This record gives sequence, C-alpha cells and structure tokens, in this order.
Amino acid sequence: FGDLAWVPFTYSLQARYLVDHDPMLKWPTLVAILGVNVMGYLIFRGANGQKDAFRRDPDAAEVSHLTYLQTKRGTKLLTSGWWGMARKINYTGDWIMGLSWCMLCGFESIVPYYYAIYFAILLVHRSIRDDHMCQEKYGDDWGRYKAIVPYRFIPGII
Repeated sequence: FGDLAWVPFTYSLQARYLVDHDPMLKWPTLVAILGVNVMGYLIFRGANGQKDAFRRDPDAAEVSHLTYLQTKRGTKLLTSGWWGMARKINYTGDWIMGLSWCMLCGFESIVPYYYAIYFAILLVHRSIRDDHMCQEKYGDDWGRYKAIVPYRFIPGII
C-alpha cells in the first residue's frame, strides 16, 4: 500500500497544492528558501560523504584527521567532523531539504507542510530504532559513544 498510494501522495502534495495556490513569493524569499535547501544539502551530502570516505579508507588525507571510538567489535565510530556534532546529522540535513520544498508553497496553510511534519516523525522514530539496534550491536561502546556525541540531530540542542 505504501509504495502505491502513500509515497506518491506524500511526495506530490506540494506540487498539487501549488496548482491551486500561488504563494506569490518575492525574490528575497525564494533566495532565502534556496539557501535553506542548499544548507540542508551540504549537511546531508557532507555527512554521508565523510562517513563513506572514512569507511573506504580511514587513512585518506580527507578523513585521516577525524577522531573515532574503536569498538570491541573492531569497528570505528566517528567522534569528530560531521558525526562528532550529532549522531544523526545526516537526518537533519535531509529534513531541512524537505522543509525547504514545503516552504516554496508559502506560509498561508499547514497542508503543504504535511511532508515536513510526517518526515520529522519518521526520522525521530527511525533514530530511536537505530539507537536500540546500535545498543544491541555495540553494547557498552554505544553508551561511551553517546557520551562523546550526546546530540542526536542538532548540535547543542537535541
């Protein structure tokens, strides 16, 4: 059901809203929204790219400066760079991009913000589920990692 009905509805809602509601956004507003999208993209791609580069070759020049927690399983959990700021910083960037798509519909109705609200709930739930799985996977090392990287999404806040 989800792939056939839920996903197409969720991803096309803003476009459908714009068919009947022109928000008449001014250029400065559009530039600001573009800035929000670019910020989200840079966070999302920067974090995922950093993790991928570290996994491929931790000694590569672009990532060799990063600190990490060596786990008892033999894996390394990044504790600096993007991943030292928040454990799910990539989710934050992804959500920011989604919010910017909603913002293009203006600010008169909550309807086009359905995606951002739904996606926030999905990401929070996913992060809780991931946290439980990582606790099982890493044991005591996960608690040590969370002490080093205490924030889940937004550094210094949550």
